[in-house]
Amino acid sequence: MKVLLAGLCTVDVVQRVVELPAPGEKVQSRSVQVAAGGPATNAAVTVAALGGEATLLTVVGAHPLAELARADLRTCGVRLLDALPDHPLPPPVSAVAVRERDGERTVVSHNAAAAPDVDVNPAAFPDADAVLVDGHHPSLALAAARWARQRGVPVVVDAGSWKPVFADLLPLADVVGCSAQFRAPNGLLSEVPTVITTAGADPVRWRSGGDSGEVPVPAVTARDTLGAGDVWHGALATRLGALGVADLVAFANDVAAERVRHSGPRSWLRPVRAMMGVR
Repeated sequence: MKVLLAGLCTVDVVQRVVELPAPGEKVQSRSVQVAAGGPATNAAVTVAALGGEATLLTVVGAHPLAELARADLRTCGVRLLDALPDHPLPPPVSAVAVRERDGERTVVSHNAAAAPDVDVNPAAFPDADAVLVDGHHPSLALAAARWARQRGVPVVVDAGSWKPVFADLLPLADVVGCSAQFRAPNGLLSEVPTVITTAGADPVRWRSGGDSGEVPVPAVTARDTLGAGDVWHGALATRLGALGVADLVAFANDVAAERVRHSGPRSWLRPVRAMMGVR
């Protein structure tokens, strides 16, 4: 499965703590790890881990911090398509604290707020069987979604929270994965062929082609919930078109559940590959 993923790439500094700090409190971390992050990036890492070909369309730039993200993506087998390779500003940095006992986390991030708008030439896009966008770089998301629509390639939208660009993206979507708190104005979601709604540990609800249902989430002991929703979307994209909606959701649920069982941004990759028989 070849997947083009357009969206955010951050540098995540992840520290594990006994308890999340209260305002004004300093705590000692148990460990520190650095990895590339962001919805589309974590989904791309998942696609590669599951044996797919992942190309990440994003903005990373030329700042020294950007090499941390580039190196991690190379290690994970993700091809990087940087829309602004000479951009001098640092990439977005996320400061993440993960609580040891249950994997709960806090995230402070600037996301793509400081990134300039950018035009991209679709001629540079690789062949793809699916496209996933997260909306964090609006022009990149629209370029990828329109390119896919012209070629009959299915488009998945990761709708974590409402962004103005979704008003243009949702009409191009074949599948929207959103949280139970997501709200789209003007009934935009009603026109999307397939809508899947996650709710943490509660069953995932879906509707598609006049049918609907829900799929339970595996019960696991969570050690790290960072990026679990992004992993879910990446897993969904790798089996899009190969499975019916209920089975597709069940597959994504299983992969995301395996992710939260392991602490750290990359410790889950080997178990997921083993689970799927991917070398």
